[in-house]
Amino acid sequence: EGLLPRLGKTRQTGTCVNFLPDPEIFEKTRFSSTEVKSRLHETAYLNPNLTIHFMDLRGDTPEDITYHEPDGIVGYIKDLNHNSEAAFQYTNEFRENVLGFCNNIYNAEGGTHLTGFKTTFTTVMNTYAREIGILKEKDANFTGADIRNGMTAVVSIKHPEPRFEGQTKTKLDNQDA
Repeated sequence: EGLLPRLGKTRQTGTCVNFLPDPEIFEKTRFSSTEVKSRLHETAYLNPNLTIHFMDLRGDTPEDITYHEPDGIVGYIKDLNHNSEAAFQYTNEFRENVLGFCNNIYNAEGGTHLTGFKTTFTTVMNTYAREIGILKEKDANFTGADIRNGMTAVVSIKHPEPRFEGQTKTKLDNQDA
């Protein structure tokens, strides 16, 4: 039978955990809700089919948050990158086509987000080329133009306070992008 009494039938599933720390066991019995919420959110990312309801009834205004991350760790990476996304593909053409967007606004002249993408992508590719022996110690690095030749890419970021050069928002100017 088990230790739990049978109370009746239900279609609901799940587990409810009430956490009340025992002062005889824990030095600290008041926990930061920020830390607990962070850990619960991480757990939701790592378990895409899991839904976690967090309730903090300690204050004057109860806090109730639901964590459910169907995209799993892919969503976690996007969140860690502050909603930055990039996708690229190589073609047989001899030009690069790299498009930048900030908060769904096309930045025709690029900006710091594209500069960061291009610089980082070039660095990663050169490091990898050295690791697998394509570039030897005495060889110069590939240039960014060499690496991006034939690349089509879209870089999209979400920024809470975007700063653009000019009124037409054609170039993003935030250094943290």
